[in-house]
Amino acid sequence: MKVKDVMHKGVDWVSPDTPITELAKLMRAHDIGCIPIGEDDKLVGMVTDRDIVCKGLASHGFDARRATARDVMTEGIHCCREDDDLAKAMHHMEKLQVRRLPVINKSKRMVGIISLGDVGHSTSGDMLTETVRSVSAHH
Repeated sequence: MKVKDVMHKGVDWVSPDTPITELAKLMRAHDIGCIPIGEDDKLVGMVTDRDIVCKGLASHGFDARRATARDVMTEGIHCCREDDDLAKAMHHMEKLQVRRLPVINKSKRMVGIISLGDVGHSTSGDMLTETVRSVSAHH
């Protein structure tokens, strides 16, 4: 099975200057836990709901009314390709201990995101169990 067979398609990104209040509203409206951040036609980071809480709200002196994606995003992007085998993408998620990966095509354009939830709907129990165990291990 290929990544493109299980990923969420049509994912958009937002600018690093997007207010975190807007990110939270987008997450709620689309029932998602992360939003890719792009600048100059390149992915530059990700913001998760956990980033907003841990790097934002829980930080001393944090002002949610002024904060932007840049203030809380995890910089750097790890991706997989839409033509990758699902097992390869799952191994990549395990190694990085991440629950989601942007998916790019041959032209290096983001075409979707694959999450543990997507994997859970599409793979065997043993394979999923091992991936969840590895991704969820304490850092």
